[in-house]
Amino acid sequence: MLGRFIQGANRQIISQRAAGFSSWSALTAAPADPILGLNDAFKKETSPKKVLLGMGAYRDDEGKPFILPCVKRAEQLILERNMDHEYAAIHGIDSYVQKCLTLAYGENSRARQEGRIAGAQSISGTGALRLGFTFFSQWYPHKAIDFLIPNSTWPIHRTIADLVGYKWKDYRYYS
Repeated sequence: MLGRFIQGANRQIISQRAAGFSSWSALTAAPADPILGLNDAFKKETSPKKVLLGMGAYRDDEGKPFILPCVKRAEQLILERNMDHEYAAIHGIDSYVQKCLTLAYGENSRARQEGRIAGAQSISGTGALRLGFTFFSQWYPHKAIDFLIPNSTWPIHRTIADLVGYKWKDYRYYS
């Protein structure tokens, strides 16, 4: 047992020394996210009248996440129907994507009916932006375009545009 401990301790020391020679040794932390900073400040605040407006989540009167009844019902249906957990197609679950396109463009959208609108499923808004920006950078033929990004938004949204080489401009979406 002692031998294992010494080996483990030596391995940790060796790992720490090797980190200086690692390909990742120059990696630095990303700057703190101001919106997440609001969330941290909210948690530390003791006032009973506090309200969290920084995060995109519903909360109950006790500050706990509020799960919408429709989400609870969807979870219940998944369990009742014993739905599988197979991987979806690369573009997502086709029936879901089609329903989202109908929701976004309307049942009578001519462009949608003619198959001129495509969609793909992703995880989260930021994940969708990353996929979208990457897709545009690789496949959209007009490279000299600017993306409009709402002001305010999550800082990573601008960073994603920068990562794929696009210029972006702020627009004000709330008056």
